[in-house]
Amino acid sequence: MDREKHNVKFMPYLAAMGTVLFWASAFPAVKYSLDYFSAGALMLFRFSVASVVLLVVCIIKKTPLPKMRDLPLFILCGAIGVFLYMWLFNTGTDLVAAGISGFIIASVPVFTLILSIIFLKEKAKAMIWLGVMVSFGGIVIIAITQITEGFIVNIGVWILLAAAFVAGVFIITQRLLLRKYSVLQATAYPIIIATAFMLIFLPNLLQELPHATMAVNIVVVYLGVFPAAIAYLFWGYALAKAQKTVHVTSFLYLSPFLASLMAFIWLGEQLPFLAIIGGVVVVGGMVITNMIKANH
Repeated sequence: MDREKHNVKFMPYLAAMGTVLFWASAFPAVKYSLDYFSAGALMLFRFSVASVVLLVVCIIKKTPLPKMRDLPLFILCGAIGVFLYMWLFNTGTDLVAAGISGFIIASVPVFTLILSIIFLKEKAKAMIWLGVMVSFGGIVIIAITQITEGFIVNIGVWILLAAAFVAGVFIITQRLLLRKYSVLQATAYPIIIATAFMLIFLPNLLQELPHATMAVNIVVVYLGVFPAAIAYLFWGYALAKAQKTVHVTSFLYLSPFLASLMAFIWLGEQLPFLAIIGGVVVVGGMVITNMIKANH
């Protein structure tokens, strides 16, 4: 009996670790896939797979459809948080190393916090702002390593920062949905709606698909099934079942480091030492912020 209780308590953290592994693997997997597909074609292929998986799950669980009056909010979540975010993420990742992309996207909680303070009127102590400034300092360090000829920062860095900001907007918007809907509803339906928007890239996908190898097609299917679909279900389960949310969200600190390690093993990417230092600073700022929020 005690062992069963222990296993039940342990499962949310196992689910959280699985989620982080899936999400971390998306960075090198996307980078690899972009050698064969354009940003738009890749997102359509990936999220078509994800939509099928989530639709099947919704049917099995007999998940209710959104109410008509809430449909505009679902459309907004899908258009911004999935369609626009994924286009920015794919485009930016194509221009920088997968590890760099991982560390920049790791700043999403910082943008979410700032937007929460502005729009949701959440209170923030001075130490929380210190954490925010530390994280932005880390981003500056990473940006320095991405300066191209003419002392211009690689445009991929700016695109990924825009993606991180858009993801913050999505999280704030999704919170409104979660007041009335389940995690599955607030995740699956925006993704399915976003996939409908992605159909504008169908001509690109049809043109590029015949030239793609079987290996890359398998990778894209993996991206759709696991990082884009299963991982969100795992994450929702972890947040719902864990004794403390902060214990689950702490696993996210590992994501950019795991992404960098996977990119090194898989793609042979080697990050500049200064970029790694910048990534550590970004995550360090997030740790400071979350510790203060947890004790608030």
